Amino acid sequence: MLNIVKNAEDTKLTVALEGRLDTTTAPQLEEELKGSLDGVKELVFDMSNLEYISSAGLRVILSSQKIMNKQGSMIIKNVSEEIMEIFEVTGFVDILTIE
Repeated sequence: MLNIVKNAEDTKLTVALEGRLDTTTAPQLEEELKGSLDGVKELVFDMSNLEYISSAGLRVILSSQKIMNKQGSMIIKNVSEEIMEIFEVTGFVDILTIE
């Protein structure tokens, strides 16, 4: 189960994720982001309530990063120790801006 809460202010989009970002829910996030990134200069993922992320979830995060590299910046905030460990093991800490 994944809850996605989007909050847009001008050219900034904050996406709060709650629950699990896995094979089942990654397409849901991908779909939510598809039409939402047009004109966005700053994308913020708030992961304070994200419990788990799988490789499918990482793929969606990575594709968002690729889009934002062309049109602005992407920041990931409030990452739990478990999620941070996954980012470290996969090398995503070198690709993503994590605060």
